[in-house]
Amino acid sequence: MDDIRSSHDRELVDAVLANRPGAFERLVREHQGLCWHIIQRMVRNPEDARDLCQDTFLRVHQCLHQYRHESALKSWIGRVAYTIALRHLEHKRIPLVDKGSADDSALLENVGDGFDLEAACADEETCRHLHEAIEQLPPLQRTVLTLYYLEEATIPEIARMTGLANGTIKSHLFRSRLRLRGALETRTGVAA
Repeated sequence: MDDIRSSHDRELVDAVLANRPGAFERLVREHQGLCWHIIQRMVRNPEDARDLCQDTFLRVHQCLHQYRHESALKSWIGRVAYTIALRHLEHKRIPLVDKGSADDSALLENVGDGFDLEAACADEETCRHLHEAIEQLPPLQRTVLTLYYLEEATIPEIARMTGLANGTIKSHLFRSRLRLRGALETRTGVAA
């Protein structure tokens, strides 16, 4: 599967670099969901997110000749989107994480904590509460959670996109799920 993906990535990049008609539009179509998920979860303002997605694909178009196929194209584009969103947050002076969740804490090797996000979304009302709770997470935790669950990115892929260490990502996932579990228990009165 990785060889197929790698071959597809190489063909698509070559087509875009050769200015083949429709090639860049295809690249955008294939990766706009990922770009939107990363940026929207970080900045939360739909207008800013749209502008930053456009900026991302403009940067991708300008720098695609630098892509070396060392990681999946998805990871490379995700990294560009993440960097643009990060700069936006820094410019607006919006903190990436809560003050109380320093990354130098003991890193967790086991992502699992018994909290099943998919099961929590089985009930419509619980799902609504879950999405409200996700919106209350700090930008970095929202983004890591979205990449892991919605984009089904692996921890190493998220590491390539964000530049964070695997253990830091696991720690953010663990903390996010703990906060979501607590929020659901508070809102619904039922242990999640």
